[in-house]
Amino acid sequence: MACILGGISLPSQASHKITTSSEDGIFTFWKKKKAETESDTTKGKDKTSKLKKYEEIVTSEATTKKGVIDIHRVKKDYYFEISDSLLSRDFLLVNKISKVPSEINELGFNKGINYQNLLIRFELDTLAEKIWVKTYHPYYEGKAGDAITQSVEDNYIPSIRESFDLACFGKDSSTYVFKVNKVFDGSEKSLNDLFGILGMPGAAVKDLSTISAAKSFPENLVMKSLLTTKAEGITITIEVTSNIVLLAKEAMKPRFADQRIGYFTTKHFYYSDDQQAVENREFVNRWRMEPKPEDVEKYLNGELVEPKKQIVYYIDPSTPPQWRQAIKNGITDWQAAFEKAGFKNAILAKDAPANDADFDGDDVRYSMITYAASSQANAMGPSVIDPRSGEIIEADVIWWHNVMTALHSWIRIQTGVIDPKARDNKFSDEHMAHAIRFVSSHEIGHTLGLMHNMGASAAFPVDSLRSKTFTTKMGGTATSIMDYARFNYVAQPNDGVVNITPQIGVYDKYAIAWAYRWIDEETPWDEVKVLSQMIRKHENDPFYHYGPQQDGKNTIDPSAQSEDLGDNSMKASRYGLENLKRIVPEVEKWTYEEGKGYEKAGKMMMGIIGQWFTYANHVLANVGGVYLDQPVYGETKSAYIQVEKAKQKDAIKYLIDEVINIPQWIANAEIYKKSYPIKESVIGDIEYAPTTLFRDLHARIFYSLLEKERLLRMQQNEAENGEDAYTLTEMMSDLHQGIFSETIKNKKLDVFTRQSQKNFVDVLIISQNQTLEKTSKKSLQENQKANCCPFHQHMPLLCDYGVKSRELFQDHEQEDETSRYANRNLFYATMNRVSDDVSVKRGEMLRIKDLLTNRLKIADEATRFHYQDLILRIEEAMNTH
Repeated sequence: MACILGGISLPSQASHKITTSSEDGIFTFWKKKKAETESDTTKGKDKTSKLKKYEEIVTSEATTKKGVIDIHRVKKDYYFEISDSLLSRDFLLVNKISKVPSEINELGFNKGINYQNLLIRFELDTLAEKIWVKTYHPYYEGKAGDAITQSVEDNYIPSIRESFDLACFGKDSSTYVFKVNKVFDGSEKSLNDLFGILGMPGAAVKDLSTISAAKSFPENLVMKSLLTTKAEGITITIEVTSNIVLLAKEAMKPRFADQRIGYFTTKHFYYSDDQQAVENREFVNRWRMEPKPEDVEKYLNGELVEPKKQIVYYIDPSTPPQWRQAIKNGITDWQAAFEKAGFKNAILAKDAPANDADFDGDDVRYSMITYAASSQANAMGPSVIDPRSGEIIEADVIWWHNVMTALHSWIRIQTGVIDPKARDNKFSDEHMAHAIRFVSSHEIGHTLGLMHNMGASAAFPVDSLRSKTFTTKMGGTATSIMDYARFNYVAQPNDGVVNITPQIGVYDKYAIAWAYRWIDEETPWDEVKVLSQMIRKHENDPFYHYGPQQDGKNTIDPSAQSEDLGDNSMKASRYGLENLKRIVPEVEKWTYEEGKGYEKAGKMMMGIIGQWFTYANHVLANVGGVYLDQPVYGETKSAYIQVEKAKQKDAIKYLIDEVINIPQWIANAEIYKKSYPIKESVIGDIEYAPTTLFRDLHARIFYSLLEKERLLRMQQNEAENGEDAYTLTEMMSDLHQGIFSETIKNKKLDVFTRQSQKNFVDVLIISQNQTLEKTSKKSLQENQKANCCPFHQHMPLLCDYGVKSRELFQDHEQEDETSRYANRNLFYATMNRVSDDVSVKRGEMLRIKDLLTNRLKIADEATRFHYQDLILRIEEAMNTH
């Protein structure tokens, strides 16, 4: 079948494989048309042609940049000149932020951020004398020769995104010239929807926007623009860089992903006549790593060889000199992992050249560690992907200057007890550089394709983290630097542990070997057996386990949590608490500055409370928890294992002893006489009265503990395991005995205990009412819409190095969930009205009412009024008064 492009019949190709060359007849046609046009113009017969002579467009005043596509600047106008041989070739349009104003700098929109990628093709329309720019998704492929392949071609055609009027032919009629101002000067947003993607109201104001620079190179071109918008009375100008990159004719051979190992992926669908279901595959996002042709035999014989193309990262010149070597070391530390894949000198770190006019950090030929002057305390590692194969063609690490504040807080609070170097208000450059090296390695891991492996820390027994021998041998705090394992808060002062910082571990080297080992097979299907065997070798070894990151608001698997350590949350957290108890009396001493106020002491105390609350959440995840795995046929592992009854019961005991009944060491710390806990915010520092702070934290704990998904998981556990399960009624009884222990003893209650009991009763009432509400049709539709698009591209992955996940009054993990969490949707919440949690909550409220009714004669007035209030609340909620 043929498709019609402006009156010319061209052979139709599948959407994933369209090529056009001079042999297709275009060259001959245009040569003939040019001759006809010139002849008619000479005779004065052609009055309608829009095409001018080359010299009339590319005048003597033109400045030309030669490259993959020549760029001509004629006064204020920019023209592209594209070769006939590049029509219908695949290009990747990559839009990046280069410079930002202060108004958006603090929002995390900084230089180096890649905000839009489009796969484009330039195609001719000879009748209309236009160049079309088409976009397409290369995710669908039909088997050559099969009948269904024609349907693939018909159902997944490219879309026309932009068009340009042809201005003239090239000098030899094999190139075509067209003006491109409108897509780079803010007139059109078809190829650069900057403000829409950033979520800003309005569009670019043309009179306040302009093209600022243009460059062309053998395989890409760069256009820089200053785009201005006005929103709510504020004028914002952002410099952006648009790269148009010529992709290889032959895409890299993809590698099929495996759910048992954690990589970012690109979706793909295969169609063939012999199917009874479409074959869905995911491609691993990875760099093209191949031996040189002359080294193939050596490589296959097990010798280390240099790859055909090395991965090179350049350090931003704006990076402070004292951190550059640490960042470089964090990059080259990955070399040991690539050696497991058979390659030496595979990954390099270099300073950006100082006097190279052609070097531009926004040019996608260069992978950059971009240093951003911002108060943001974070880092992230996005990459640019060839969507045809999952090949990483460029990567960046965005490094916000203030990430060091987060590192300083963690290191001091988590390791200050065991490491005197970690106690000062300002660390030595050497000590901070050591932490920066860890962050560098973690972010580079993302740019190599690795996802977070939050299960890596659970591979180490808790007590082993107190062993100098073990930690020296294994290095760090987990088997993967891609975990949020942070620093060793388990080790105690006399343990002598010195290896307390996360490092590239066993899992990381294994994962790189799996994705990057070159396999001499023709197709990705041929590789599957080899790759599966690599995983099966370590089937039951926890050091090689992959635990995907979970939504922090609904953690199911307690062995794959953020910021935890060891294989037992309660044990690790109790060790952590012992260290926090040692730190609290030292806060004033460690933050002392002559003549200064106590703001740093207040902020450090808030950090300690944040760590205390983090431990509580780690423990809480064990209640109703399920250890998750993703076995394949032939393996002996289970997909779901309920957390042991003893562990769940111990988790409730921990919560009662160390959280719900707030310990005096944290509730009434001596430092509160000088400063309340202080939280930084956009409106300035906020000082929180301890009673207010702990009331809020208690509410969070109770709501999380009694959420319907958790309780329904506990019912599933009881259904499966009977008496071996930790049941809802047992948990509620244990909570009752703990929360109301002073009431049961008929003792006077203090403020914190009264707050705790009120919080618990309020949560019982509110969560029960929510459970009995009908699910609205709207919410169901919204849920379906949120999960309907299989090609939602992940935004750059933002690592939680900032304090926001530890800021106690904000939601955790606010990034795009499709990038951060594994696509594992376990569904428990249904038929809410007939689940046991309603009965158990009502039963507990009646039990509380009976208890309080029998304690109304207590002499303490505040306690008696408290009991009367709770009884009224319960009666009103249950309509029993």
